[in-house]
Amino acid sequence: MPDTAPSADKPLSSADRTTPQLTSATAPPALRLMLALEDFEAPARRYIPRPIYGYVSGGVERNVTLNWNRSAFDDLALLPRMLVNVSQRSQKTELFGRSYDSPFGISPMGGTSLAAFDGDLALARAAAARNVPMILSGASLTALEKVRETSPRHTWFQAYLPGEEQAITELVERVAKAGYDTLVLTVDIPVGANRENNVRNGYNAPLRPSLRLALQCLARPRWLIGTALRTYFTHGMPHFENMGKRTPLVSRTAVRERANRDHLNWQHFALMRRLWKGKLVIKGILAKEDAVIAREQGADGIIVSNHGGRQLDSASSPLRVLPGIVEAAGGMTVMMDSGIRRGTDVLKALALGAKFVFVGRPMLYAAAVAGETGVRHAIRLLHDEIDRDMAMLGANTIAEISRGMLMDTRSPDIYGLR
Repeated sequence: MPDTAPSADKPLSSADRTTPQLTSATAPPALRLMLALEDFEAPARRYIPRPIYGYVSGGVERNVTLNWNRSAFDDLALLPRMLVNVSQRSQKTELFGRSYDSPFGISPMGGTSLAAFDGDLALARAAAARNVPMILSGASLTALEKVRETSPRHTWFQAYLPGEEQAITELVERVAKAGYDTLVLTVDIPVGANRENNVRNGYNAPLRPSLRLALQCLARPRWLIGTALRTYFTHGMPHFENMGKRTPLVSRTAVRERANRDHLNWQHFALMRRLWKGKLVIKGILAKEDAVIAREQGADGIIVSNHGGRQLDSASSPLRVLPGIVEAAGGMTVMMDSGIRRGTDVLKALALGAKFVFVGRPMLYAAAVAGETGVRHAIRLLHDEIDRDMAMLGANTIAEISRGMLMDTRSPDIYGLR
């Protein structure tokens, strides 16, 4: 399907700014009413079986952190400047020596190929086509080598690791052999989270065959044929490919390797730093003290994150702690994820000091709705929102986005962020 959207290399024209892109007659029918990232969730929910949708969409316990991730953005107002010539807008962003067309990428998500046929590859191809980075999850169903071959310049790898030197060494060597240049260590999962929603929805990893699961899958025939059976007859039984021993997706008895993650500590990170010659990023930092240690231990960057509200309920929203972490980081690259849905969200995070942000669930929903084409569309929508918002803020470059453009909606201007 041809892509009718304007090139990402130039800002939208005045005519383009009136409507979201790809809503013309040449757009795929499934995408004509996808006007914002939020629009992908409802059709994805109708496509994906209940236990898988619940796993992807859910948070943990009372969803306090999940809800904070969104409400934190609503507590910040934007202060636009007027009569600024913004005809030369560009959102190109330099990150770790590479230039990307937008200041956002795709977060690691382990459920992508459960929700969409070859979902990990769809994300990787779309990211490459739109020139943004994509982080492959260590919990993915696609071998890290295959994803890197599909998108050699735009894919990072995210690892879940136990506190065991042999396991760390083996994975780091495997990732390096595959040709990755950026490795992300997720550190906010020392133990499994209390995801009560998974129990209620009947989700396990691996999935346990049962009459209930069979009926839930039969209730989504398009997913059953277009994703589950297509995957099985194309690739065979999917396996968790990148976390120790290969484990089948569906099994009555198999158990994924998760042992000794509670042993993982800064000494293990120091080992990774000695072994890994590329860029090394820590994901899951929320405390300023940890940002300081990360910098001292040689991290090239950190991603301020609470795992999308899926680990510790009542953990802070990344946006609220971002300014303090940026100050403590002392020049180290600081990125952020959790809760990004609109172009204004991206700009608020950048104004508070983030160098880059990552978007998760909406990209997975887009892959479920329309595969690679859906993800390209989602990336384009967010890119175009940022372009419009920059124009209305009075900014031509990402470097011009600053804290002076923000104020706290709960306080008068004199108590704001400027």
